[in-house]
Amino acid sequence: MSAAQPATAPPLALPLRLNLSVMMFLQFGVWGAWFVVFFPYLRGLNFTGEQAGALIGNMALGAIFSTIFAGYIADRLLASEKLMAACHLAGSGLLYLIAQTQDPGQYWTLFALTFVYALLYNPTLVLANSITFEHVPDGQRDFPGIRVLGTLGWIAAGFSIDALFAGGGKTAAGSNGPLMLAAGLSAVLGVYSFFLPHTPPKGEVKGIPFVRALGLFKDFSFAAFFIVSLAITVVLAFYYTVTSDFLEKQCGVKNIGSTMLIGQVCETVFLPLLPLFLVRFGMKWVLALGMFCWGLRYFLFANAGPEGMGFALAIAGVALHGFCFDFFFAAGFIHCDNKAPKDIRASAQALFSFLTYGVGMWLGSLICGMMVDKYTDPTTKTVNWADFWMVPSIGVIVCLGVFLLVFRDRPGRIVEPVSEPAAVPPGA
Repeated sequence: MSAAQPATAPPLALPLRLNLSVMMFLQFGVWGAWFVVFFPYLRGLNFTGEQAGALIGNMALGAIFSTIFAGYIADRLLASEKLMAACHLAGSGLLYLIAQTQDPGQYWTLFALTFVYALLYNPTLVLANSITFEHVPDGQRDFPGIRVLGTLGWIAAGFSIDALFAGGGKTAAGSNGPLMLAAGLSAVLGVYSFFLPHTPPKGEVKGIPFVRALGLFKDFSFAAFFIVSLAITVVLAFYYTVTSDFLEKQCGVKNIGSTMLIGQVCETVFLPLLPLFLVRFGMKWVLALGMFCWGLRYFLFANAGPEGMGFALAIAGVALHGFCFDFFFAAGFIHCDNKAPKDIRASAQALFSFLTYGVGMWLGSLICGMMVDKYTDPTTKTVNWADFWMVPSIGVIVCLGVFLLVFRDRPGRIVEPVSEPAAVPPGA
């Protein structure tokens, strides 16, 4: 091997791959079991669109607060697998309580329960990624193959809720069963987390890790990536919040869970291919492709209907989720791992989650709930979905244009500025 050639990372050991894959499977199985049907579930209980949007937005609001501390704790104070276990075990109990709180008169009780649950679940998204990146030999090569098991977990959860809780003319959103299933899966993952690879804190890390992660914004291109990620996630929230309701009301879909899984199936196909796309096209154009697919997806939804070509457009829009997630979110986490100094990688992952799963998704969920009310005819109680979906479609295209203009992917990690000691005057 010549000196100019980079050393090839050793292969990922099979026991480690299986261990981390099971973690990812359960991690996203918990989320997928309840999240996609939560909005229509709440609407079926007679919560308003604004209330339902705020409640589902708590998942993002929790990320705003909790991911900051999760990265700090994982980098400095507590082993990541132990923190993950504690979060999932406590989260299991909260999901059970959420499932039992069904009266719109208990809105503020449900608001508090969903918010506290979000404070516990969101850190586990960061921890699952940081544990994986810490132990695999090559993050860009190995992470997609492990992360795809998370997609399979989401798929399995979606099929399960339709099989267990849909039928008799009702969808899975017609009962609290999905929340109960999520509570059980969370308890299982809480116990399993004790058997994950030991991932101790880094010990003495110079400065406060999250503050140092914010310091990475001094790199203009990295800052542009984060700001555009925040903006595009505002409109991403529209998909997660109301697509299940849209498919049922506008397109006549009964098996919501399994229909939305078409997107996860596509995600499963393309996520293992992500390293090849990154090598062939580079980070910038992979991220741009993910953004474009988001805008296209919303445009297809705006022209969707219950039959014929309209129904085909709806299914195509759902299928595009695979491209959207793989080529933006998964690639984004890899970009953070590639660029952040090694001793604050968990905090850099937390910062990305804070801005996307947190601030962006929270704002998007609130705006989405208000827009549902805005575009709902007060007489017929039907939503003008065509006008509704064009708003996020245009928003994504604007974000894509800004991204293409300002983003540059330079090789290597970002080098933090070194403070030089003050000069000592001669004779001092």
